[in-house]
Amino acid sequence: MKPMGPLPAEFARQTGDLVIAGRSARDWVAAAGDTPLFVYDTAIIAARVARFRAAFPCVDLHYAIKANPHPMLIERVAPMVDGLDVASAGELAKALAVKAAGAISFAGPGKRDGELDAAIRAGATLNLESEGEARRALVIGERLGMTPRLAVRVNPDVELRGSGMRMGGRPSPFGIDASRAAAVIRLVIDSGADWRGLHIYAGSQALDPQAIIDTQAATIALAARLADAAGATPSLVNLGGGFGVPYFSGDTLLDVESIGAALRVAIDDRPPVLRDTRFAIELGRWLVAESGVYLTRIIDRKESQGETFIVTDGGLNHQLAASGNFGTVVRRNYPIALAHAVNEPPVETVSVVGPLCTPLDRLGDHVGLPVSEPGDLVAIFLAGAYGASASPTAFLGHDPASECIA
Repeated sequence: MKPMGPLPAEFARQTGDLVIAGRSARDWVAAAGDTPLFVYDTAIIAARVARFRAAFPCVDLHYAIKANPHPMLIERVAPMVDGLDVASAGELAKALAVKAAGAISFAGPGKRDGELDAAIRAGATLNLESEGEARRALVIGERLGMTPRLAVRVNPDVELRGSGMRMGGRPSPFGIDASRAAAVIRLVIDSGADWRGLHIYAGSQALDPQAIIDTQAATIALAARLADAAGATPSLVNLGGGFGVPYFSGDTLLDVESIGAALRVAIDDRPPVLRDTRFAIELGRWLVAESGVYLTRIIDRKESQGETFIVTDGGLNHQLAASGNFGTVVRRNYPIALAHAVNEPPVETVSVVGPLCTPLDRLGDHVGLPVSEPGDLVAIFLAGAYGASASPTAFLGHDPASECIA
């Protein structure tokens, strides 16, 4: 039997039938019409936002909608946060439907001219990823007769230790190397564009609070060096995010309160060149991951050479991350439960597999569960981030999963 990750706190206290946002899993399936489906409890998201606000009272909160771009979920989250961060024209359109353009920033290393045009026309902030992108944005702004809002995304000379995806301290398609960023800031300012500040993102999915504390301190110091070199104070420094959630056995909840306390000190002691600068933290996964549950029905159970396989009607085509094929090197088990027997002791060791014709379609590898039968519901937790939209939904032509917002 292989271990699985811990259930989120809101579900860890339950026994018997799984309840999501006050309704049983069976009720959610009945309302959706069938499995598979995702259910997102926005009360859990609101609780995460409240926890952030308490820990970081003087820092803006941005939601990175790539974590979960479902339009209804974005609509619920938008009033809770100060800004929305997008990474495509499609995400920009969704953000503009629920948030003023001045609160939207657009990152990504491959923005097409049409996307630059759309952002400038709307009045959103473009986070510039290269000198070439800066020049293209300035040309488009001149052609439109509009003043573009431009921030400079920096590839920092520091990495976020222990992060799942390290995005700093190395060659990167993301951002402008710290050694060249001041020159781009001057280019933006001297062109007459509206310089909106800095975006500095060093990594994601970190669970070590001290690593995040150290990275934030280094980021503030870098922002000050760049401001001094460019001779201009940034109105905003986006410190990135990187806050992780406990997916796997041995993972622990991130102590955001200690991070907040350290950041308050760092901001209070910031260099004079940043005295009038606002700071923001950009979060996606930490806000929404634990709000989501993926429900899939058991179609069959079979024995093969002494092993038991539970075959479900959903798999990696909907929940790629849980199959271990999205951003992990070693496959480990997400928290899984039978929806009618949450937190009941395991009776048998099974592998939970999806319906796809590939051995990669494995949602649970030799996990311990109560005895299950065809027709029972399997729940996979931490499905609120990088689930449906980050999975190959067209693979093998199965129907997409439903998504329900509570």
